[in-house]
Amino acid sequence: MTHSSSTQEVPAHGDVPRHVAIIMDGNGRWAKRQHLPRIAGHRRGVEAVRATVRACAERGIGYLTLFAFSSENWRRPQEEVALLMQLFQMALTNEVEKLHRNGVRLKVVGDTRRFDPSIRRAIEKGEQLTAGNKALTLTIAANYGGRWDILQAVNKAIREKKDFLDEKALAPHLAMSYAPEPDLFIRTGGEQRISNFLLWQLAYTELYFTERLWPDFDAAALDQAIASYRNRERRFGRTSEQLEAANRSEVA
Repeated sequence: MTHSSSTQEVPAHGDVPRHVAIIMDGNGRWAKRQHLPRIAGHRRGVEAVRATVRACAERGIGYLTLFAFSSENWRRPQEEVALLMQLFQMALTNEVEKLHRNGVRLKVVGDTRRFDPSIRRAIEKGEQLTAGNKALTLTIAANYGGRWDILQAVNKAIREKKDFLDEKALAPHLAMSYAPEPDLFIRTGGEQRISNFLLWQLAYTELYFTERLWPDFDAAALDQAIASYRNRERRFGRTSEQLEAANRSEVA
């Protein structure tokens, strides 16, 4: 199923976002404050992932997308990259069965060709095992970049010999065509940018930035972000008066 674009149709809006996307920033700084090596922050970050997945499922959020490793993260020190790859493989190995038992569907988006074959096999196994689950779709963006996503979609559409590209022709080829566009974007760690994450999909997403470092992100922090989301007026190009009229007609 390909979901419609928020620039083409007005999506449904409720008190709880259907889709939350998160840049999990601050693992290294958390470790530094604790006088620990950076990898300790990444390990603690995995615990925050577990808590956030559980909290999203409990709150009825249908899709959670986490930016785990960007296409630019290869620029980090080689030792740290190697440790991150080990941690990613361990998480895939250790967490997939738990996700499956809790009805969570796992998806991984990004250019996975650069990963070790053992990681690619673990991704494939996890996606196949959880493919039929309905409680929550957890997407891990790994070696992902928003510009890469758009370009790969364009190239796939061109290979289909499309004479003219519009949003409808491009949509099925985007990495996350199976999910509605995010309603709420969260970035931890204090930085206020989207860092090449879901460039196409974030067109009308509500942005929420917090100083809290990712290892300290918990269910209460998620609730604060959702509370902020509920106070937003999501107009999608309409006026406030049109929005009020639409809300009155829904109530009636």
